[in-house]
Amino acid sequence: MCHLQLRTVIFVAWLLGYVVFLLSVRRMWTGKYVRSPLVRSLFLNMVSESEASAADTQEWYRCCPDLLGEAVQPLFIQSHLDSGTKAFLKRSVEKSGWLFTQLYHSFVSTVLSPVVSRTSINGFLGRGSMFVYSADQFRQLLRIGPDWRAERLLDLGAGDGGVTEVMGAHFNEVYATEVSLPMKWHLQRKNYKLLGVDEWQRTGFRYDVISCLNLLDRCDDPLHLLRDIRKSLVPKTGRLILAAVLPFQPYVEVGGRWERPKEHLKVKGKTWEEQVTNLSNEVYRQVGLEVEAVTRLPYLCEGDMYNDYYVLDDAVFVLKASDNSEASPQ
Repeated sequence: MCHLQLRTVIFVAWLLGYVVFLLSVRRMWTGKYVRSPLVRSLFLNMVSESEASAADTQEWYRCCPDLLGEAVQPLFIQSHLDSGTKAFLKRSVEKSGWLFTQLYHSFVSTVLSPVVSRTSINGFLGRGSMFVYSADQFRQLLRIGPDWRAERLLDLGAGDGGVTEVMGAHFNEVYATEVSLPMKWHLQRKNYKLLGVDEWQRTGFRYDVISCLNLLDRCDDPLHLLRDIRKSLVPKTGRLILAAVLPFQPYVEVGGRWERPKEHLKVKGKTWEEQVTNLSNEVYRQVGLEVEAVTRLPYLCEGDMYNDYYVLDDAVFVLKASDNSEASPQ
């Protein structure tokens, strides 16, 4: 009995110590308690936007059209913080405050991260949902109305299907691909038709819209992927919606490790505008695609016990097959 009580005391003390440690780390990494001005600036600007003000959120959408290439300037669409984005941020803040849930997530992530990919861990835990655009922003990009419908949507690398759901209401059939098994379970529960990563381009039919959201910098053969997408679009009317995090930094997630892709896609330019111009005028053109519209949006991810949410800079393009590109599928 004495030994049992001692073990109980030790376990409770360990649990309390673990909670205090995590809370202290959260307090430190809010950025206010980082002593180095450089580290604090990098942390606040590149990783977390937990305490974003109205001025901060305006930066998420800022673009200087005069710095875009001459051919790209008239294609830029100015986006703004809208009700759909605000709703996602509100949910993220609420979830970040669920202390015991976040403690459990932190513990599981610590144990599994050396051998399991971050995507699969998030899928298993049911956390880390992504947000790229709202339903209104999606329709604005495609220049469609609320009642517009088409036959097929394909969402490549769909994750848990959160963004797929934003688009899916406009299509009779919704297809998705995903390599993470836990994320596949989420997609199947939402009744999306799952295709293999080497299957979607060989189904015998084409897609009215293909979405490739923040996948280009996370795949081994980005140019090959773009060529397959072009050949899989419905001729003339098919569109690709592609989101890319800028600055462009390609890495492939293998288990718990990050590795360089086999095919390194180099995007020229230092600023957001310069890289958008290079992607539009050089990268997409060499695979037979041309830009129809482009906007700047925040790529948002649900947070954890350290930050309410995370944000990166996205360039979101609407692309179509060039008139002189080959129309027949592989």
